[in-house]
Amino acid sequence: MSSPGDVPPEILNRLRPICGQLPEAYEEPAWIGLRWRIRTRTFAHVYAPDPDRHPAYAPYATADRELTVVSFRVPADDLLGLTVAGFPFLRAGWGQNVAAAILGDHTDWQELTELLTDSYLQLAPKFLASRVLLPEGLQ
Repeated sequence: MSSPGDVPPEILNRLRPICGQLPEAYEEPAWIGLRWRIRTRTFAHVYAPDPDRHPAYAPYATADRELTVVSFRVPADDLLGLTVAGFPFLRAGWGQNVAAAILGDHTDWQELTELLTDSYLQLAPKFLASRVLLPEGLQ
């Protein structure tokens, strides 16, 4: 089982500003890794899965770098479109609308910011969601 310290600091340094700037979002340790929540709902969860315990991640594990994953909510209608091409996205092993992204040097942080913001917007109360400033073109 991983702890918050198992997530590389460079990844946490990228995720914290993305998730932390959303209204009333907060970070807390999860059963594995860290999660960001709005009220009691998790909209992002970063962790270092053990590929032996979670075989869905095994194809993405490499000997030179620890595997790091972030999971988030995606509208059920969009889940297949996001995950059908495979790497770096896959369907998480739980929930009807949960996707995961394998993180690393290949990560498109702008795209991930949009996905995590969308995840937040799905779970946040409407009055909080209305306070989120979306990048131009996403409004």
